[in-house]
Amino acid sequence: MLPTLLEIEELARRAGEILRAGYEQKHQLEYKGVIDLVTEVDHQSEAFLLAEIQRRFPGSSILAEESGSLDGDKDHLWYVDPLDGTVNYAHGIPIFCVSIGYARRGVTTLGVVYDPLRDEVFSAERGRGAWLNGRRLHVSQAEELDHSLLVTGFPYDAWHSPRDNMEYYARFARLSQGVRRLGSAALDLCYLAAGRFDGYWELTLKPWDVAAAGLIAEEAGALVTDIDGKADYISAPQSILAAPAALHQKMLAVLQK
Repeated sequence: MLPTLLEIEELARRAGEILRAGYEQKHQLEYKGVIDLVTEVDHQSEAFLLAEIQRRFPGSSILAEESGSLDGDKDHLWYVDPLDGTVNYAHGIPIFCVSIGYARRGVTTLGVVYDPLRDEVFSAERGRGAWLNGRRLHVSQAEELDHSLLVTGFPYDAWHSPRDNMEYYARFARLSQGVRRLGSAALDLCYLAAGRFDGYWELTLKPWDVAAAGLIAEEAGALVTDIDGKADYISAPQSILAAPAALHQKMLAVLQK
């Protein structure tokens, strides 16, 4: 049995209720790295999603942020980020979401990102378009960097990694209207899809960060690649560049300098 977009939207909304209930409460923090943390709400949201996916679509493979890879039928693979923007969430900053992607035979076909505080459901089905609460999404028509508002993120190992993104951030900040950092890769891509941002890049990610939102951006008209311009932005070593086609070419040129 194949999932439908409406079913995934329902799952995302119900997981979002868990996030909303725990928001601005005192949290139990665990550290996966120096600045990479997880809360008990991450675990609660993921436990709910994994149980529901396994109950409704038994035998599926699942790749989830906290549980890792759960083996199953590789033709049916779910990407689950139960709380994208955990650092924001832990500090009471209202920028976070649930992200769920579904891939059939290696191709992501359904994606949903839900922001529970704004009650915004971003969704897409491959070949059929992208929507925000039922309204069709389209990327901006930006073609020039100096007329563009960009967004990016930084890796959790930025203290030690040579791929810390600081150099690219400085370059784009000098060439554009500005560069924002929201702290949620999934929302960065969804805001791009909605035309709120014109371009997005990031150097170090995980599949669950971008599987659903990358599809949403693509279906809204963005060209989405890795930072070398290759089509695969899911496989390791991961990076991503997303923008309207004309702007994508200009951003790619900056990244390749």
